[in-house]
Amino acid sequence: MDYYVAIDIGGTSIKYGLVDSQDQIIEDHEIPTEAHLGGPHILEKVKGIVSSYVDKAPKGIGISSAGMVDPDEGGIFYAGPQIPNYAGTQFKKELEATFGIPCEIENDVNCAGLAEVISGSGVNSQVAVCLTVGTGIGGCLVIDNKVFHGFSNSACEVGYLHLPDGAFQDLASTTALVHYVADLHGDDPADWNGRRIFAEATEGNKLCIQGIDRMVGYLGQGIANICYVANPEVVILGGGIMGQEAILRPRIQQALKDGLVPSLADKTTLVFAKHRNTAGMLGAYYHFKIKQEERQKA
Repeated sequence: MDYYVAIDIGGTSIKYGLVDSQDQIIEDHEIPTEAHLGGPHILEKVKGIVSSYVDKAPKGIGISSAGMVDPDEGGIFYAGPQIPNYAGTQFKKELEATFGIPCEIENDVNCAGLAEVISGSGVNSQVAVCLTVGTGIGGCLVIDNKVFHGFSNSACEVGYLHLPDGAFQDLASTTALVHYVADLHGDDPADWNGRRIFAEATEGNKLCIQGIDRMVGYLGQGIANICYVANPEVVILGGGIMGQEAILRPRIQQALKDGLVPSLADKTTLVFAKHRNTAGMLGAYYHFKIKQEERQKA
């Protein structure tokens, strides 16, 4: 049996483990990212993770990462201020030089989308859009099981979409929901989170319900705009807040229906992500296999 190291680098935590050649995650772990310590610190953490698996003789290293990724060169070319000095981090070059094991890296949302299309909620779809709603909003377009990267590896950066009231992720993310609801209550946003908002909404808190409905309205606008451009067969919604599917599904479906002409609405399926916390690791593994095959054919 062959094994592959799969690593998912997020702003808060790094999830990692082993995936076998039958596409099964056989172990997984999680450690703090300590993003504030910057890119070089994260690179050293990743090297430590790979070192712990050298005795398993892994056939490859697949990495899913926050930030804008160049999958050909295998590095980060842009990252927000949450991870200082992350842009320019060359994971592929550094890890292959250190361990002599092939390495591939892809953006975390692209990995999540790939995982959902290959073995999750979007299986057998020809054109899929995957959105992750959390601190911001990330997007991924997968066509025939391949991520569409655009001309300069920046396709589907949907969080920056312009809606009438502001950027998509500034209006429809979990962060936006938390800040809006906290403001309605006159509270510090630190006192609120998505879990509390939905719990109180189910108990009848009208301000929480107002906040959810506002977020869903903006989600509907943003998703509709994406559908008019990409015409996906399926829209896959992921991110921690999408665990509230029972509350969100009917609301988002209605908002999307309101935003699309009937001929498009009737042919667009809305689903919720299956893999959740393991999507990044699985997607990193799938991307590794796909990219290595591409390199061998080149």
